[in-house]
Amino acid sequence: MSGKFDTVAAQCSATKRQQALNADGSIRKPAIARANVAVSTERPDGIEAYTEQFEDYTVLQQHILFWDRDCNGQIYPWHTYVGFRELGFGIPFSLFAMIIIHAGFSYPTRLAYSYIPDPWFRLFVGGIHKGKHGSDSGTYDREGRFVPQAFEDMFSKWDSGDKGALSVWELWNMITGHRVAMDPFGWSAGVFEFGTTFLLVQENGVVSKEDMRRIYDGSIFWHIRALKRKDRTWNKGFGLRNMFTAASKGLDQAYLRVQQASSALMDFGEKTASSWHTRGHKQRV
Repeated sequence: MSGKFDTVAAQCSATKRQQALNADGSIRKPAIARANVAVSTERPDGIEAYTEQFEDYTVLQQHILFWDRDCNGQIYPWHTYVGFRELGFGIPFSLFAMIIIHAGFSYPTRLAYSYIPDPWFRLFVGGIHKGKHGSDSGTYDREGRFVPQAFEDMFSKWDSGDKGALSVWELWNMITGHRVAMDPFGWSAGVFEFGTTFLLVQENGVVSKEDMRRIYDGSIFWHIRALKRKDRTWNKGFGLRNMFTAASKGLDQAYLRVQQASSALMDFGEKTASSWHTRGHKQRV
């Protein structure tokens, strides 16, 4: 056998989105999940000091440790509210995030210990892998480990222009591309998670690959809080001014798509009319 195989199936257009075929050039065995380190082709070892500090936790657990205020493996709703406020989110959004997160994920994380729902709606760090939902990128595996190949595929498939970042529209395309049937919870969770990511770390309308990696392992949350405590500004994120800029860009893109569709329809109409004219002429002759 030659060992050759295809990565694209002609009858499935979704397979035309290119995978990160050369990830193993920088990352050793990228398809093998990492228990406690989030890596990328640019950072094949992650952040070593951060990994050493939290080496006893999976990457998914590291993602939420910022909100474990008492370091006891339990995150109360008010811990989540305070954490979002420390990251710079306003009161309404912090309350909204608290309700969504604890209403949606308290019971799944509780299942690692008991079938009885928690009356305080706590999140349990040790059971956070039970909160993994469908319609996601697959970057976390079922046990909360980090899969480098899946992370690299996010950018190889959805980053148009190879800019090393994802725009809000590319994030949206990725979310809709990951949707699976009968999974409204997973669809909603994807929108909330990546939407919040964009609000927190976007710069010039895009989320950089390194910032996304640091979202996955949670290291960026500690970094932002440290900056704010030192009275230093976190210069990324999405404010009111960005909202109008993004809306303007979105309208421009929509207008271009309408123009392209209109042009295609006109070309089709002209070709059809020309074809009918030629046929009619031949019949008369």
